[in-house]
Amino acid sequence: MSRTRPRVLAISSRGGHWTQLRRLRKAFEGCDVTWASTDVGLAKEVAPERFAFVPDASRWDRAKLAWTILRVLWLVIRLRPDAIVSTGAAPGYFALRFGKLVGARTLWLDSLANAGELSLSGRKASKFADLTLTQWAHLGKPVERELALRPGTIFFSGSVL
Repeated sequence: MSRTRPRVLAISSRGGHWTQLRRLRKAFEGCDVTWASTDVGLAKEVAPERFAFVPDASRWDRAKLAWTILRVLWLVIRLRPDAIVSTGAAPGYFALRFGKLVGARTLWLDSLANAGELSLSGRKASKFADLTLTQWAHLGKPVERELALRPGTIFFSGSVL
C-alpha cells in the first residue's frame, strides 16, 4: 500500500531554531510530520503529531556529538522521510546529510538571528541541502524561476518567517 501523504521530518535544536521551525507548521499541512528537537518538553507543542527527541551536542563535546549523530542517523533511517526541513544547528545538519542516503529532499532555512553571516551549520548544510534559504537579502542570491537550484548556493526569497 503506497503512502498518500508526504512524510516530513522537521528538525532543529531548541530555542530560537525551534521557534522558527514551528512557525512553518502551516506549510506542512497535509503531510505526515515528525517533529524532532533536543528538548523532550517540546513534544507538547506539536501534539498530536509525532515528536522525536535527539540529544543536543556541539563541536566542543565529541562524545555527545557522536551520540547525536547516531540518534539522528537512526531517526532518518527509521522514518525514511520524503523531505527534511531544518532551521538549524547540529541535529538538523546531520539529518540533512543522512536524508540524502534515503532519497529525501532537503531544505535548510538559516536562523533569523544570523544577520551578519550564515551560521556555521548553515554554511556546512548548504553544500548538501537541495535548497538553502537565508532570511537576509545581503547573504543570498535572489531566487528566479529560471535559476537552477543547486547545493552550495544560498538563496534569499523574501522573509520566510
